[in-house]
Amino acid sequence: MPQTPVGPGTKQKKQRATTFKRLPKGPNGGIELLLIQNVDHLGKQGDVVEVRPGYANNYLLPQGLATLATEHHKRMVEKHRAQLLKIEKARLAHLQGLADALGKQSITIEARANDEGHLYGSVGATDIVAELKKNDFQLSPSHIRLEGPLKELGLYTVRVRLHQEIEADLKVWVVPDSSDVKPSE
Repeated sequence: MPQTPVGPGTKQKKQRATTFKRLPKGPNGGIELLLIQNVDHLGKQGDVVEVRPGYANNYLLPQGLATLATEHHKRMVEKHRAQLLKIEKARLAHLQGLADALGKQSITIEARANDEGHLYGSVGATDIVAELKKNDFQLSPSHIRLEGPLKELGLYTVRVRLHQEIEADLKVWVVPDSSDVKPSE
C-alpha cells in the first residue's frame, strides 16, 4: 500500500468537529423554546414559542432570554407559574407607581439657543435620562420615546415606555442656558 506524503505542501482533509447540538424542531419546522423573560412581540415569561433557528441561536439563547422547551422545563414552569405570576404582578405594580410618579414630574433642561429659540445642538433621550437621574429616577435611554430630537426651546410632552403595557407622559421644559441670557439695560 503506498504511503501518502504528509508535509507542508500536501493537502489533507480536516475533520470538522461539530460542537453545537441540533435544536429540537417544533410542529411548524421552527425551534421550540421556553421563554425565561418577557420578549417584546414574542411572548411572556413561561410561554413556549416556536421561532426560526437563527433567532434562537443568535439572539434568544445567547442573551439568556429563552431555553430549550424540554418536558422537564415545562413541568418546572407549571410548578412555579403561580409564583412567577406573583413576582410579575409585583413588578408591574412597581412600574405603575413609577409611571404615576413620572406623570407628575416636570424636568427643565438648559440648552444653548439663538435669539429665535433654535437650539445650537439638540436635546435627546440621554439628556432627559441624565436630568431624571438628578431627581432619583433610574431609567435608560431606550425607555424614552422621542419622535425626533428636540431642537427648539419650549415645553414638550415626552412618552416614557416602562413596559409593554405601562407608559407615562413626562413634561420636559427646554429653556435657554443661563449663561446665554444677556443682562437687560
